[in-house]
Amino acid sequence: MDYSKLVAVTGMPGLYELVNSKSDGAVVRSLEDDSTKFASSRVHNFSHLESIEVYTIRDNVNLVEVFQAMEKAGGSLPDGKDNSALKKYFEKAYPDLDFERVYASDLKKMVKWFDILKKKNVEIKLPEPPEEEEVEQQTEKEQEEKPAKKAAKKKQVTDEADAEDVPVRRTPAKKKAAAKKETTASTKPKKEKEEKPAKKKAAPKKK
Repeated sequence: MDYSKLVAVTGMPGLYELVNSKSDGAVVRSLEDDSTKFASSRVHNFSHLESIEVYTIRDNVNLVEVFQAMEKAGGSLPDGKDNSALKKYFEKAYPDLDFERVYASDLKKMVKWFDILKKKNVEIKLPEPPEEEEVEQQTEKEQEEKPAKKAAKKKQVTDEADAEDVPVRRTPAKKKAAAKKETTASTKPKKEKEEKPAKKKAAPKKK
């Protein structure tokens, strides 16, 4: 059984394995009697064990760290009904707990959960992060693929431009020739306008 799939459900004692998540809740299986039931998210809240933290006199620690300390301490677990016995146990197993903010009910809950995990032979550990070498190799591969993707994209754009007959930019020589042509065309009408008044000023013919 994978520790990362275990959840605590408010209003439902014990621990549960998350079988299936739904938009309105989740299907969970009890670790105590193996019964499967649907828990509505409107009524219950779900807390993954791997995300639960515990108050200490220093920084907060993950619940796994406390469980591992309990496992290392060994011995018999205290009676959950005896608050003083619970505190004495954790003062020995994990003395850095902040007992002003970690209440007796929390200690009782941790003892009960730990007992369930041991009976089910669940390996108490967090998922291992990916190795740095794999991350570096993946990064190098992505860097190698980027130039290839850019080149492919550039070629695709060129191919699309050729397929759609996109006009190519004129060279400077062509621009100059085009400008000369436009100038010639625009000055021609002006000459015609200048010649017309000259014809009017011509002397009338003698009868």
